[in-house]
Amino acid sequence: MPTRTLPAPTHDRAPVSQLDVAGQLMALLCDTTTEPRPDTQLEALTLAVAADLPVLLWGEPGIGKSAALTQLAESLELPLTTVIASVHEPSDFSGLPIVGDDPAEQGVPMAPPDWAVRLVRAGRGLLFLDELSTAPPAVQAALLRLVLERRIGSLRLPPGVRIVAAANPRSSAADGWELSPPLANRFVHLQWVHDHDVVVRGLGGTWPRATLPRLAPERLAEAVDFARRAVCGLLSARPALVHRLPSGETRRGGAWPSPRSWEMTLRLIAFATAADASRDVLSLLVRGAVGDGPGLELLASLDRMDLPDPESLLADPAGADLPERGDLRQAVLDGVVAAVRRSPEKSRWDAAWALLVRALETGAPDLVVVPATTLATLRQQDWDVPESIEALAGAVSLSRRAEQAAARATAATKARR
Repeated sequence: MPTRTLPAPTHDRAPVSQLDVAGQLMALLCDTTTEPRPDTQLEALTLAVAADLPVLLWGEPGIGKSAALTQLAESLELPLTTVIASVHEPSDFSGLPIVGDDPAEQGVPMAPPDWAVRLVRAGRGLLFLDELSTAPPAVQAALLRLVLERRIGSLRLPPGVRIVAAANPRSSAADGWELSPPLANRFVHLQWVHDHDVVVRGLGGTWPRATLPRLAPERLAEAVDFARRAVCGLLSARPALVHRLPSGETRRGGAWPSPRSWEMTLRLIAFATAADASRDVLSLLVRGAVGDGPGLELLASLDRMDLPDPESLLADPAGADLPERGDLRQAVLDGVVAAVRRSPEKSRWDAAWALLVRALETGAPDLVVVPATTLATLRQQDWDVPESIEALAGAVSLSRRAEQAAARATAATKARR
């Protein structure tokens, strides 16, 4: 019987490298998803990006600024180009001189860096200027033209490219510099802080999704008109706010009012109005463009723009719709009394009392005390006192007694000291 020879054993698969296994594990760790989630600072960032305004994110190291920009680029399907400003020379942004065949005839062109060429070829993208606060003054000066005119050397970035920068406060930046006022005034400054719930859920594999705001086409003209009235109205009443360079070096490196930053603010209000953005989002953007003080004044004037016309309220006090917020209601009632003062007539005086009674029935009684006291002084001798005043008498008397009691308590406290 012939002997059967068995084949030599073979290995079907080569042994798996531990680096390959590590790569698989890394891929699983990077496998995350996104979800729609309210996020005020992310909404403010995407709205400024939609408005094509340069944005500067301020935050402590490790807070997630770079990760947010990476996720933003992925969500908007924009190629991300990251440039670390502090490791570049001024010529990297202004362009390197290249001598041609005949410099006397053709001049010396400024060659742009490779990343700028790639952005122009792509026609769209997100340019991320990282570590801006560690860039020395010479580099910051070279960045001026890039941020404002979008030019690098002889190239101009296409409209599809958006610019976002990030910086650490000087106290926590390695070899940090204060931002120069000309460069700072070209950005919308957003303070970037971490949200505990967002971080925990993100580490679990789900991050908030960044989406561009939905602009209502039918509201575009209205949004532009509203933004222009808001900014021009404030600056007409407060001309000192048109340009106010802060005195301190640190504050000069942030948001402050200038014609340029007011123009950015106007654009932000128009976009926020067309997108029906929340008050919190608008507040971040406005204060990030012109600073906290001017920004808060503008926000207050926006509230007053929505207040009902005093003449309309006097014409129909029974159907008046008064604001719920106390400060706005107080402003409306004061406006009504001022309108009666400008044109004192018996019918208008009676209508104002009817409005005060309505305010008493639908809101805090103390809001009617000052308007009622002022309105009473406007009575002329031949005007009969309306019955509606009786409804207010108790509230006014009670409020005055409360004020007197508070005054006595304050005086007693001071006496004991």
